[in-house]
Amino acid sequence: MLATRGVSGSARGLRVSQAFARLVPLLALLGFVLALSAPPAASAARIERYVSLQGAPAPGSVRFDRVFVYQVGERRARTVLVLVPGFLGGAGTIAPVARDLAARLPQTQVWVVDRREQALEDQRGFASRSANAAFDYYFGGRYRRVRGLDVPYVSEWGLAVQLADLRRVVLAARAGGRRVVLGGHSLGASTALAYAAWDFDGRPGYRDIAGLVLIDGGLLGTFDSADAQRARRELDEIRRGQPFEDVLGLGAPELAGIFVETAGLYAVQAPNAPAKLQPLVPPAFRPPFTVTNEALVGYAFDRDSSPPGFEFIRVRAGSLAASGDPRRWVSGERTPIQRLARAMAALKPDFIEWYFPRRLRLDVDAANDLRMTEAAKVLRLRLRWARAVNVPLYAYQTDLTGGRVLRGARRFVKLSRVKRAVLVDDPQASHLDPVVGDPRSNRFLKTVVPFLRRFVMDQHGRTNR
Repeated sequence: MLATRGVSGSARGLRVSQAFARLVPLLALLGFVLALSAPPAASAARIERYVSLQGAPAPGSVRFDRVFVYQVGERRARTVLVLVPGFLGGAGTIAPVARDLAARLPQTQVWVVDRREQALEDQRGFASRSANAAFDYYFGGRYRRVRGLDVPYVSEWGLAVQLADLRRVVLAARAGGRRVVLGGHSLGASTALAYAAWDFDGRPGYRDIAGLVLIDGGLLGTFDSADAQRARRELDEIRRGQPFEDVLGLGAPELAGIFVETAGLYAVQAPNAPAKLQPLVPPAFRPPFTVTNEALVGYAFDRDSSPPGFEFIRVRAGSLAASGDPRRWVSGERTPIQRLARAMAALKPDFIEWYFPRRLRLDVDAANDLRMTEAAKVLRLRLRWARAVNVPLYAYQTDLTGGRVLRGARRFVKLSRVKRAVLVDDPQASHLDPVVGDPRSNRFLKTVVPFLRRFVMDQHGRTNR
């Protein structure tokens, strides 16, 4: 009996082996066909990550000498576009358009910078990605607050520290012979211009970069300026324990960021539920009737309902529904409300900076003239190379400044040695539309891509010029 089973098993094994041998060529051919038809593996060709880089030495604990970068694009890119967010902005404000740019520009990565003060934030309440958990943690008073008197060194985190950190990012982007284009949104655009004119121990900043991209920002009259009197007065206030911007005036600078991130999570997770945050938001942002979580975001950020003084957060996102309880949001303009909500709710990169240093805004305003004015001397800025800047320039403006973005860009072209400038006026857009808007209607995206294509380097180091 045992012998019979053995012989029968061997015979069956031989037949299976012969059949498998006949299938091998067919399987190989099928694999070859599938390999030809399958798209390339995204993980092998592209990156999307949030990394920490060594920052410059600066006042305060060495643990804050870090800078954070959201990176997206082709793994073997030969060109890197480095972008700096604006006033109160985190890398999350630019991340949506960064992904759009990387998708349209082969051989390109986009790096969006988060400033060192992001490390001050207590983000533990958002770790579970639950809106209710975040609500309980932050509005239950369980989070760790940072008070100005506890971090006196933040009074020195101005433009010099920001540019020293940014240079570490630019040099990392240049590694391996890559070409770097530097830009930013709003105050980040002002920072990029200041970088080009900055003196880094005898080396002009513009020599590190191949071009400049200004997204609704700049200097030379684009925003406010600071004279020596203002510089001395505000520097004294900052150093006496008031180092952070408090845009809501609630005595807790971090609340703006907490409101934004929590509202974004609710709008993503329960868009049509009654807005849980509505009774808690500052009165200027509170609709006069009950709205949904999604509509609360729209009401706070849309051009037609956002309160005066907050033009820097505006989009054209649609409108409240004419009726309903709660009232919903009706999208239909430049920025779909869910695209905005997802950006607000994101973590690493964050949409907003909780603890924005007043010193950085003061220094940028004092850099307005791009030269060593009395205010620049008081604040120890190093603006010595503006007239020598000779890289191509792209500038885009929305409805924010009444034309001052492009006027400032023209002044810079006249002042410097810039030979090629692309200037785009888009008065039908609001300030955040170019960075979070629908790519199908984003005029910034459509006009900056041809400008950036000229900088794309292939694997042999040749540019598309």
